[in-house]
Amino acid sequence: MPTIALSDIQIRNTLVPGDLGYIAYIHGDLYAKECGYGINFEAYVLDGLKDFAREYSIIRDRVWICEHNGQMIGSLIAQHRAEQVQLRYFIFRPEYRGIGLGKHLLQEFIGFMKEKEIRRAYLWTTDEQHTATALYERFGFTLTEEKEFDSFDKKLVERRFDLVLF
Repeated sequence: MPTIALSDIQIRNTLVPGDLGYIAYIHGDLYAKECGYGINFEAYVLDGLKDFAREYSIIRDRVWICEHNGQMIGSLIAQHRAEQVQLRYFIFRPEYRGIGLGKHLLQEFIGFMKEKEIRRAYLWTTDEQHTATALYERFGFTLTEEKEFDSFDKKLVERRFDLVLF
């Protein structure tokens, strides 16, 4: 496979029919293969995406749909939550890791926060997501909460990270 560069990726901020279903597919597929998460994880993702679709505001939310050669390869969603924003559905296929896409998307996310004058953001992840956690911390997110759970068909520690700007 030829080398993929960040400049080969197209990122759009419009949400079109099929996007949310494909985001759910990528999550279910990758997390099953890479982490052993079960069908309950996919149900969790689908529930969250359903709520996002029903509450979606083109003004208060932002999507970054990443595509390569016309195929969705990843995403990031900033979902409004009262006076803050939640970072969600930050994922891309393994062959697109290590090209700076994650860093680029987090820069875009923080740019969105500044544009909308949103001071606070948070995200939930698990203790298994070491690479993502390191990236979040490089961008100023700090660990604020941990709790054990087994909702994804295995025992995990769920972690909340928060970011405060300005």
